[in-house]
Amino acid sequence: MKIAVTASGPSLDDRVEPRFGRCPYFLLIDLDTQGFESMPNPNISLGGGAGPQSAQLMAEKGVSVVLTGNCGPNAFQTFGAAGIQVVTGVSGRVREAVAQYNAGQLVQASAPTVKNHFGMGGGVGGGRGMGGGRGMGRGMGQAGAMALNAATPSANANVGLAAGAPADPAEVARLKQTVNDLRGQLDALQSKVGALEAKK
Repeated sequence: MKIAVTASGPSLDDRVEPRFGRCPYFLLIDLDTQGFESMPNPNISLGGGAGPQSAQLMAEKGVSVVLTGNCGPNAFQTFGAAGIQVVTGVSGRVREAVAQYNAGQLVQASAPTVKNHFGMGGGVGGGRGMGGGRGMGRGMGQAGAMALNAATPSANANVGLAAGAPADPAEVARLKQTVNDLRGQLDALQSKVGALEAKK
């Protein structure tokens, strides 16, 4: 059986990427042989439709299950039509995620976890703000705002932290990873602001 994991880099020791359609890499792993193929995502820079295009690519590659952080509605629908199971809320290293899947610790998603266009925006310094696209804008686009919303339990019905409910360790780990990712983005933005202020 072949599974795919969204990854921040080309190796099993890289982190699971929280975005499906705009992840930098897909790691295609054959669970029977433990062999894997690292594939750069050809859809990462599409203006729109990266999720469904990437989902179609997974179907063409013969993938049965996808492990990822989040999945939007269009990709989720494409997976459903192709008979591919989607597991969301996955975080940590790819190697660890595969081990969790093999141990039956991960559960198939029943619905998309983010809205359309999650992950668009270009990341730090890639904004189209006052700098006319030369990196002087905030650079967060929809991805920054949605990542902040995804990290806020009250803003995301899929967080699963209802009052009085026991915390799911996988969910806690995913939220901690989101916090770390956001801290990294904040540090990068603060460094850029400091560098720009120093040039004045």
